[in-house]
Amino acid sequence: MNSIVRTLFYVFFFSFHFVSAQNENEISTDTLNTVLFKVTSSKNDKVSYLFGTHHAFGKSFFDALVNANQALDSCELMIKENLNILGHLAEDIINSRTTRTKWHKYLKKEDLLFVQNLFASSPTDYDKMTPTEMYAFLNRYFKQQVCLAKDPADTSLSLDDYVALKAKQKNIKLVGLETTEEQIELINKDVEGMPRRNHERRLSNIIDKIRSKNDNDCAETDWYTRMQMDYQLNKPCSNTLVLTDRNNKWIGDIKNFLETSNCFIAVGLSHLMYECGLINQLKELGYTITPMKVK
Repeated sequence: MNSIVRTLFYVFFFSFHFVSAQNENEISTDTLNTVLFKVTSSKNDKVSYLFGTHHAFGKSFFDALVNANQALDSCELMIKENLNILGHLAEDIINSRTTRTKWHKYLKKEDLLFVQNLFASSPTDYDKMTPTEMYAFLNRYFKQQVCLAKDPADTSLSLDDYVALKAKQKNIKLVGLETTEEQIELINKDVEGMPRRNHERRLSNIIDKIRSKNDNDCAETDWYTRMQMDYQLNKPCSNTLVLTDRNNKWIGDIKNFLETSNCFIAVGLSHLMYECGLINQLKELGYTITPMKVK
């Protein structure tokens, strides 16, 4: 169990923000059976790719995506949300804090015991995590261990970081769009002011799901596995802080990279979706976005 905890902290907490899929008999014009898009421009001969990730998936999933792997092979630069830099990992940032959370105010005795056992051999001091960070961590743990039934002995990286590892092995340069410090600040700010009772309730709910192995709430991972994505390109983004602001911040750097390199851009799938998404923003900049089969 410690290996899973360590792996989840080596990456970070952000997860794909699930949007309910349409009914099975209801296919939207924005429904595409792919998470891979070719990005081209009439202004240059560069060929880049946009890949929407789900951070809970990993090695076995990406290895099966033949066309996505070929797309990565053809690029000279990989762009991802953040880079994992020693000394600046989530566990480094958390462990450097002096403030400790009084977990008895947020967790029932049996839930606190569950958390203590989960982190028993972890290098991360969970007492220095915020309730928001703990929920994000447990939510990722639930998706991997319950929804995807990941083998406890499987210490493979998240999908984003596994793709980055493959890129590094192929001598493809890596760049990050933001720092882990910025991400941690953002997830806490996103629920700033949430009443303690709400933290208590959602922590209790996610621990119950993990403990009971209740997979009734796995629609998000099931949807991604089936790859019947409703991108809802005409729907406004509902989260300004996590989606709109970050997409608007990223697009300038992405545009500059696309002008000079063949890029493989791997970011959470939600960043491709909706009116504020990278698909629409790149189209507005004059790029042609072509859906591609992943295998």
